[in-house]
Amino acid sequence: MFYAKNHKQGYIFDPWGHLGPKRRKLLDKSWSGLFQQKILPALPVEALRKHYDDWNGRPTKELYSMMGLMILQQMHDLTDEQAVGQFCFNIQWHYALNITSPEDAASYVSHKSLWTMRDKLSTDEVYNEIFTTSLSLLVKIFKVDLEKQRMDSVHIKSNMRHLGRIGLFVKTIKKFLINLKRQHRSLFDQLDNDLTRRYMSKKKESLFAMVKPSESGRTLDQLAEDVFFLTQHFSSVSTVHEMHSFKLLSRLFKEQCIVEKEDRPSEAKAVARPNKEVPSDSLQNPSDPGAGYSNHKGQGYQVQVVENYSEEDDKQLSLITHVAVESADQHDANALLPAIDDLQGRDMAPKNMLADSLYGSDTNCEQARDEHGVNVIAPAMPGNQKNINLADFVLDDQGRIISCPQGVAPDKVKKTKQGFSAAFPTTRCLQCTDLSRCPVSKGKKACYYRYKKKDIRLARRRQHENSPAFKEKYRYRAGVEATMSEYDRRTGVKHLRVRGMKAVRFAAIMKAIGLNIFRAGRYRIRNNGPFAPLCGTITVCLSLYSHVKEQISRQIQTVVAFWVTLLLIFTNRQKIQF
Repeated sequence: MFYAKNHKQGYIFDPWGHLGPKRRKLLDKSWSGLFQQKILPALPVEALRKHYDDWNGRPTKELYSMMGLMILQQMHDLTDEQAVGQFCFNIQWHYALNITSPEDAASYVSHKSLWTMRDKLSTDEVYNEIFTTSLSLLVKIFKVDLEKQRMDSVHIKSNMRHLGRIGLFVKTIKKFLINLKRQHRSLFDQLDNDLTRRYMSKKKESLFAMVKPSESGRTLDQLAEDVFFLTQHFSSVSTVHEMHSFKLLSRLFKEQCIVEKEDRPSEAKAVARPNKEVPSDSLQNPSDPGAGYSNHKGQGYQVQVVENYSEEDDKQLSLITHVAVESADQHDANALLPAIDDLQGRDMAPKNMLADSLYGSDTNCEQARDEHGVNVIAPAMPGNQKNINLADFVLDDQGRIISCPQGVAPDKVKKTKQGFSAAFPTTRCLQCTDLSRCPVSKGKKACYYRYKKKDIRLARRRQHENSPAFKEKYRYRAGVEATMSEYDRRTGVKHLRVRGMKAVRFAAIMKAIGLNIFRAGRYRIRNNGPFAPLCGTITVCLSLYSHVKEQISRQIQTVVAFWVTLLLIFTNRQKIQF
């Protein structure tokens, strides 16, 4: 039966009066006070109503506290055993979840209830609604400006073993044979005993871990032959086709093996692909089919993260506004436009988006500006820095070349459908010492340089990157690295206790919700502390001082700077103490 308390309803008698004023004050000022007063009453428990009857059956655990438990477990990076212990005995958790009764019905949760609730939230993807609801609430409470945002990705690893190619073949074949023996024993008994003993006997299986590097190619070919035999042998058995382990085996063969056709079809032979031909989205571990491979960071997943930022001296609250989990083989360039679409769908789209060069392709910048009205501030990809590119030439306002890096003007610049074609004198180009690095190509009458409108845009971007205005704006992108560090240190997102895309996505998004709550709690303490007015006064004084410092003597500047520094040190220490 569906059971949820109304946490907006007050109490005649304060259920937390026994804590005393000092401990109560600490709870109200911490993240738990913010969670109880703002986040908990707004959790979307109605999304779970379809799983329970309104009248029949035993009442569920209080659903607000159970949904809150899912957030607190991920934001504190706890195991199931630790989360149950905190739920049962931690006063700070009781305060955050508004658990006022000491009875087991309210203050106890079993592991089974924990698992059931997590499965419902991850299967129905309710965590997306929790993230949006909590984010919108914090933005409204703290009046967060979302016009400026920045984006980056972080590589995460699920709870899976790192396997080489030989280990991957062995584990996948063994997984299939075990499931075949359990579900279709008669079909399993028809297989050759040498084949089944090779993978299901611990003594035989250990031999694969003792393969010499010089023999790894021969061993891989033998494994490919076994996979090919199994897939062909059960190709006409429909009941085996429906097995998840057989689908993994077929995927492994498709990604890792090729068939060498002989004169007769019956003599076809399977061999392992060369390492370079194995795709990055191939199977990495049969226990985690959703994981991919990044040539830069290895096996696992990656999380695309967007947060807002401020350029003002009086820093505002910075919150994670977008989280997307994908396999590690995905390129960052494909994540920018979906992130902007998601933000725009929730009325949180920025005007300026900071990102690194992987996101800042010409196509992304043009589509973000034309279709979404978002200005993407990112360096252009450098390309081959040894060669000369269009950014080294002098261009006019229309994009026509005025002169090359050596100061030679073209004889003629012709406009084409896609861009321009500049003709340089052949004699001057052939005598140039940079001819091997120059993009011009020799023609019958001249040396030509043909470039498109896209090349012009990239050249202007590369030229603008050296300007102080661009450097002043782009320097704030580095702040997202601190967010990634805190995301890992506070919540442990880089090394998860789960595996599979469904569980990884749930954990990563719930941890982002927890990080937003941590940040909002710290921000509230900083701005509501006893020295908050003094900090605001100092900020105003610093702003005024920056405008008049050139009109006063250097001695007065030194004295003012000394006292302002002491005040800042004093207020910061007081903030830490409180």
